[in-house]
Amino acid sequence: MISVRGLTKRYGEFAAVDHLNLRVEKGEFYSLLGPNGAGKTTTINMLNTLLDPSEGSVSINGLSLNADRNSIRRQIGVVPQEISLYDELSAFDNLRFFGSLYGITESLLRVRIHHLLEEFGLIDRMNEKIKHYSGGMKRRINIASALLHQPALVFMDEPTVGIDPQSRNNIYEAIQRLRKDGVTILYTTHYMEEAERFSDRIGIIDHGTIIAEGTLAQLYTRAGHGDSMVIELAEINEKQFIQIQNLNGVVVSRTENRIQFHGDDLRKKIPSIMLMITELGLDLIHLDIRKPDLEAVFLSLTGKNLRD
Repeated sequence: MISVRGLTKRYGEFAAVDHLNLRVEKGEFYSLLGPNGAGKTTTINMLNTLLDPSEGSVSINGLSLNADRNSIRRQIGVVPQEISLYDELSAFDNLRFFGSLYGITESLLRVRIHHLLEEFGLIDRMNEKIKHYSGGMKRRINIASALLHQPALVFMDEPTVGIDPQSRNNIYEAIQRLRKDGVTILYTTHYMEEAERFSDRIGIIDHGTIIAEGTLAQLYTRAGHGDSMVIELAEINEKQFIQIQNLNGVVVSRTENRIQFHGDDLRKKIPSIMLMITELGLDLIHLDIRKPDLEAVFLSLTGKNLRD
């Protein structure tokens, strides 16, 4: 469905995306994970025709991005990171406007709008102006607007960020329906549980290129990852954290007073970690040893937390 070779986007001397290679099969759910600034959104915006690549080749469903841009646009749906709706229009009129851009007949468009509003749980509020909707409700309409023309491929760029649990669950149900219908999805998210829950394969992107790719099991194997340990301290300053970072054979990250450790044979290193905590005079509040997860794999491959 998607074939990408050497995709690059430069802004002056800076390469936001740097000779990226990617292949997504028909009907596949592919998650693209990376820290902020890694090139996820830039990549998606080149693939969905919003940005022109500096170099590289892209084929979508057998069509060349350079030669068949208009044909590609008719086959894809785009759910952008930022909500793109008209506040002064109702949900129905927003969907009617976006559907008209695809040349859908009025009678068919009305059927599809009502169907999507039912699926997203907003049929009773379809005549209210978008400005009166909650953030989660706007997200649902934003996704619905990308599905009106029944695309074969959908790009979703962090579609559940900052929304309420009800809206998130509703979107999850929509994703399950799309997967059941065989729709190909390229997805970015900051929520590891989403990638773990839905993905057939995951690509980890950093500095504009994919550094690891595969199923969850393959990524665990590639990262050579075992257990991780999280400790919570009463307080810690930057100088103390730097000393902890210098421990040999351990990858360390910090979120305020919460320190996370990853590394091979981590359990054998716990005594030296605890000795350093004691020598630094730090007050340990809580310690938790965890089995491998995607967050741990991501950190071991990039040296960063996903939100860094």
